[in-house]
Amino acid sequence: GEDYDEDYDDHPVDALLADEESEEAPEPGKLRGRRRSAVRRLAGWAAAIAVIAAMAGGAWFGAKELLGFGYEDYQGAGQGDVVVQVEQGDSTAAIAARLVKAGVVASSEAFLEAAENNEDIRSIQPGYYQLKKRMSGAAAVRAIVADEARVGHVQIRSGTQLDDLRQPNGEKIPGIYSLLSKATCAKIDGKSTCVPVKELRKVAETADLTKLGVPRWLASGAKKAPKERRLEGMVLPGVYDIKPGWSAEEVLKEVLSASAAQFEAVGLPDTAKATKRTAYEVVVIASIVEREAVKNDFGKVARVIYNRLDDGMRLEMDSTINYVLDRPHIRTSPKDRARPGPYNSYQNTSLPPTPISSPSTDAINAALKPPRGSWLYFVKCEKNGLSCFSTSFDEHQRNVADARKRGVW
Repeated sequence: GEDYDEDYDDHPVDALLADEESEEAPEPGKLRGRRRSAVRRLAGWAAAIAVIAAMAGGAWFGAKELLGFGYEDYQGAGQGDVVVQVEQGDSTAAIAARLVKAGVVASSEAFLEAAENNEDIRSIQPGYYQLKKRMSGAAAVRAIVADEARVGHVQIRSGTQLDDLRQPNGEKIPGIYSLLSKATCAKIDGKSTCVPVKELRKVAETADLTKLGVPRWLASGAKKAPKERRLEGMVLPGVYDIKPGWSAEEVLKEVLSASAAQFEAVGLPDTAKATKRTAYEVVVIASIVEREAVKNDFGKVARVIYNRLDDGMRLEMDSTINYVLDRPHIRTSPKDRARPGPYNSYQNTSLPPTPISSPSTDAINAALKPPRGSWLYFVKCEKNGLSCFSTSFDEHQRNVADARKRGVW
């Protein structure tokens, strides 16, 4: 059949035949026998090589299992709920290890293999994730990157207060208690983990604040505060992760301890000494600044507050009145301003007894280091929220008239 190159003399068959033909020439019949013997030898060698290859393959498979190249994996979507925490800085391998420990997947390898080509796995944020036990690696990857897997996540925005606010149209703006209560909610094996607002409020009103993580200087400042408002201003803006199943005490301790670290980061209470006010009073001032101004005006509004307090003037800040009325807007009516009470800064010459909102670190820093100036009045005069500041009442009245004329205020 096929033609072969006569010069290609290192073919094993040719070499073997060459070895045989190098001997003394036999009789024709014997020569053919020897050739058949060589072919039989080649076939034997081929069989031996096949056996060795098969044995090598088996050995590799065994080594693969022995050395961990293979891995255990559950089948299906799993059953039974479990909550797993992903911490700051966790790698995919660290997450896999946590899932193994929680009984979600059978092995880290099962999860890592399934996650290898999944881009979403790299964007998993720290927090709590509700998954199933005994999930396949692929099912666990699909579940943990889904939006509904993350539980207990809550953001507290600057200016938020403990209680809900009501818009003029009746719409509710959730306060800190409502936001935390919602964050506690999940269904673990069919059972709700929600902590009601009333339970959070009860703990806030009765517990030892220092045992909840509140710094002593802050707890001391709130001793004379109305019990229903003594936690105001102590939960700072930020993103918090609440584990479903925690008690009201554990929830409040988590956010208050994290907030205490933020207070420490801005240097409180020590940095308050330069203001000649207590650290607690600085937080009260910062909370008013947060509700009265946009960020670019924080420093000037803080200076106005200090100047009016130093001159024995009433603050006349509408935000303090609306605080007890649970209203988000700034402007008030004569009837509102006539209501007596410790938060009415149109009637009192002192600061309100507690903060009126959750102040941002920008507002706290503004209260700690306000710019120099002799301003005593301000009014919103630009549509972007900026205010006009003045040192006299007459100048202030002109600013008010101009703002009204331009439809700003």
